[in-house]
Amino acid sequence: MFKGFYTVASGMISQQRKTEMLANNMANANTPGFKADQSSMRAFPEMLLQRFDQRKIPTENGLKLPFNTPVGPINTGVYMQEAIPKFIQGDLRETELHTDVALIDINIPANEENGLKGTVLFTVQHPNGDVRYTRNGNFTVDGEGFLTTAGGLYVLNERGGRIQLSGDKFTINSRGVLTGENGETARLGIGFAENPQRLIKEGDGLFRTEDGNELPNAYNADGVQFTVQQGFLERSNVDAAKTMTDMLTAYRAFEANQKVLQAYDRSMEKAANDIGRIG
Repeated sequence: MFKGFYTVASGMISQQRKTEMLANNMANANTPGFKADQSSMRAFPEMLLQRFDQRKIPTENGLKLPFNTPVGPINTGVYMQEAIPKFIQGDLRETELHTDVALIDINIPANEENGLKGTVLFTVQHPNGDVRYTRNGNFTVDGEGFLTTAGGLYVLNERGGRIQLSGDKFTINSRGVLTGENGETARLGIGFAENPQRLIKEGDGLFRTEDGNELPNAYNADGVQFTVQQGFLERSNVDAAKTMTDMLTAYRAFEANQKVLQAYDRSMEKAANDIGRIG
């Protein structure tokens, strides 16, 4: 009986976490460069149930030998193993702002391990000094002339330095070369992740590497072809219609587990109050 409680509870918890993940996807449907998460569900190891019994041997003393009769396997529950970002490129939206930049994938090689395509990302500087990566090209120029993200992080150039401009009237060509009003030049830092699933997702559309090492320069990566488009933003790759359908499915699964839990609760109540009553 109690095994059923644990199984149902694990199902409710996993569906709740999936619903929270989908709700976060939906909330960021209009966030530039946002990569939707997709869940990975796994079942706990199965247990083989056996019935213990005795078999009487026809001897003078009536010998009895214990033996087990297999009943069958039982699953002990399910859990959401992880949320994996989906690195499919989102649609482009024209903004006509000089500070908005989008990365356009042209030919990105697939990873040999999992067959998934890699991705290219802008490099930015985290407040702790480490390098972070993002697809959100909604940039701005701060009071000191540094190119920053909307969240205030410094956008880095190809050599890992900050990009300082004389004003917000600058141009960026398809190869990421930025030219300011007074002729100053810099090249946007673009990193290439061969296996995007090894990137760890942080808040505000930021990613970091597992080992803390920087990604290789995308401009020099073999077989990687991409272009930089000024005046455009990459939209979120969240499919709003599919996300709503998945949320309803998760909610129905949670509700079904809830009804099973209520049935178990009523059975336990009868066992405690009615069956166990004396006189």
